[in-house]
Amino acid sequence: MSAFVALAGRVVTCDPARSSSAKPLGALIDAGVLVDRGKIRFIGARADVLRAAAGAPVVVDAAGGVLTPGLCDAHTHAVFVGSRHDEYAQRMAGASYEDIARGGGGIVASMRAVRAATLSELAGALRERLARMSLLGVTTVEVKSGYGLDAENERKQLEAIALASRDDRLPRAVPTYLALHAVPPEAAARRAAYVEQVAKQVHTFAQSGLMKFVDAYVDANAFSVAEVEGVAVAARDEGIGLRLHAGQFADVGGAALAARFGAASADHLEKVTAQDLAAMAAAGTRAVLLPIASFTLEQAPPPIAAMRAAGVRLVVASDANPGTAPTESLPLALAFAVRSYALRPDEALLGATREAAHALGLGDRVGMLSPGFEADLVVWDLPHERAILQPWGVSKARLVMRAGRMLTPAPPPIPPARRGRD
Repeated sequence: MSAFVALAGRVVTCDPARSSSAKPLGALIDAGVLVDRGKIRFIGARADVLRAAAGAPVVVDAAGGVLTPGLCDAHTHAVFVGSRHDEYAQRMAGASYEDIARGGGGIVASMRAVRAATLSELAGALRERLARMSLLGVTTVEVKSGYGLDAENERKQLEAIALASRDDRLPRAVPTYLALHAVPPEAAARRAAYVEQVAKQVHTFAQSGLMKFVDAYVDANAFSVAEVEGVAVAARDEGIGLRLHAGQFADVGGAALAARFGAASADHLEKVTAQDLAAMAAAGTRAVLLPIASFTLEQAPPPIAAMRAAGVRLVVASDANPGTAPTESLPLALAFAVRSYALRPDEALLGATREAAHALGLGDRVGMLSPGFEADLVVWDLPHERAILQPWGVSKARLVMRAGRMLTPAPPPIPPARRGRD
């Protein structure tokens, strides 16, 4: 159908034009959206939407539910195969991240699995993962390479992302090149040459259109600022966006580097200075918070109060990966962000919608409900948007659309309830 209406007891727009200090999410009561050819044409009160619809069908009337923008997961390592469950058991028994890496586990374990997999196997695993994410209300997913760790297998991961991206029945995938994730064993004695090779591959992959962003892991047990700078320069020269893993275990200058290059985001940030946060805010570099990883690693949370004080925009992501965040659930990450990081409900929800979309370079297309935006919609079988932030452990999304196309089966009707109130 080219045009249709979706109605709900609460419509959470995340649109700053409809927001205020009292209603930071721009929520409308007993309202809806009119969708036409995959885009939002009109949004407003129920009667106004039905009038504007001029007879277009109502695909859902969730009087007791909530309608939000599709969620955006702005940090995942979702293109992988294999399991690292033994490592998780080791970690729960007290082994550290470094202990596991020294024993041949961690990123290198996933590298071996990815290298052994075919392109078809990788693409199939990613498709299945994206499909499960869609059932949780996710319509956009950033997907990193970083488990190939050589030119051939990094390309294979990026090609798997491209293959999955062709299926518009899945969440859109935003590809990121992350070869500076770890040094592969065969390059241990020629680390500098490996770093230089990765910078050269930025140019090659950029010409192939296989990536939208470049990422690198800047930390004491990973890569230094000096090593990453060449990759950042290559990304800038090719007009490719930059995002960085920074300050997960130690502050070695990753956040400052991200700010200096105007990176889209610096991610993790358990260790970061107030000075570098101020630089990030000035550069428009967002902080991507990954509470499931810090929970698994038993880390103290990032300095959220200092981030707020500096004016850094906050994003919440799942960090979906087979080691430190073995999950596919962005809603679970939101629950952890509120419980473990003490984010306000509005901060958490904006961090997985509008702010996440901006961190992915899609802030003019997705992440909020506004005329002209893609009709990425989620109807939740919940009475209020704050209920999304509870750790359900099951999907509470009853209808998920990407650009007006259903990503989940048509839902049963949501029982009527009293109109939502703040």
